[in-house]
Amino acid sequence: MIDNPLVRLNQIGQSVWYDNIRRGLLESGELRRMVQAGELRGVTSNPTIFENAIARTDEYHSALLALSEKRYTAEQAYEQLALEDIRAAADVFLPVYEQSRGADGYISLEVSPALALDSDATWKEAGRLKIAVGRPNLMVKIPGTLDCLDAVRRAIADGICVNVTLLFSVRRYRNVMEAYAAGLEDRASRGLALDCVSSVASFFVSRLDTLVDRKLDQMAGVDRARGAELQALRGKAAIANTRLAFQEFSAFRRSQRWLDLSAKGARLQRPLWASTSTKDPTYPDTYYVEALIAPETVNTMPPATVAAYRDHGNPAIRIGEDLEEARALPGRLAQLGISLEQVTDQLEKEGIDAFQRSFQSMLSVVENRLSAKG
Repeated sequence: MIDNPLVRLNQIGQSVWYDNIRRGLLESGELRRMVQAGELRGVTSNPTIFENAIARTDEYHSALLALSEKRYTAEQAYEQLALEDIRAAADVFLPVYEQSRGADGYISLEVSPALALDSDATWKEAGRLKIAVGRPNLMVKIPGTLDCLDAVRRAIADGICVNVTLLFSVRRYRNVMEAYAAGLEDRASRGLALDCVSSVASFFVSRLDTLVDRKLDQMAGVDRARGAELQALRGKAAIANTRLAFQEFSAFRRSQRWLDLSAKGARLQRPLWASTSTKDPTYPDTYYVEALIAPETVNTMPPATVAAYRDHGNPAIRIGEDLEEARALPGRLAQLGISLEQVTDQLEKEGIDAFQRSFQSMLSVVENRLSAKG
């Protein structure tokens, strides 16, 4: 009997990926140890993670000094450091990739957030990054905005493994499944193999509760007579929304369209639960992880959530619980004047803006480090 909840979570079919990468993890062997222990089956990265690693540690000091002497710009230096870390992490996860026959063992690298509204540029950048990294277990992160859905389709048709990110609404998730299937169909029409293409759709969780809970708290402050009713809805929207997204995934995988693609060797585009750390300290630290356990899904967790789940996680498949409540919740919120559609649209816009700001902030940190002497 394995007593590590992270290992058991992987064994029941939900792959644990690490939402974290920094050079110290690689050079110390800590990342390799977690992989060999069966705790992790992939890694996701983003500019904020790189910014924190560069700004808050000395792990990149010598590398940045060398790049400064070569007169690298901040953007060139960031890409060089990121590519080195991504390649190294990909090598650590290569045994997982090979053992799972390409189902797991991926490392995700994001296209520039500045391209989030430019489909053609995003598609070209995805192809460039695939070549630059030069590892079979790379997933290129492409935002699932309306503008970039065609980039997802074209990248999949080109055989690029894609992590479609920044998904908040069930409606947009349907669009992403459509883009993935269309890309595979395009690829099949060219007579190309489908079994070499993997993808995940990153559905963001806790940010929805953060915004909906704020609205509920504001309403409770005004309408004290309904305070208990409003407070009872706190922390419900994100899990309900994600469970409804999983129902869409389950329906799609039973569709004739998918069965036809599967017969040609296509792989499922698994849902990936992102932003599963709790932002509200009154919620348990494994709140979202426990509620959304499901086979054939991925959960990418930051270090604190990984540590918490290792310590006191309780793996069991719970994705199908309280479905009637999940289906009713959008209507209950709408009666209060809270539109989930408007909330998720707002979160997508804020997410794009935040990624763009984070990218510029990260470049500023790199620029400052390049300018520093000694």
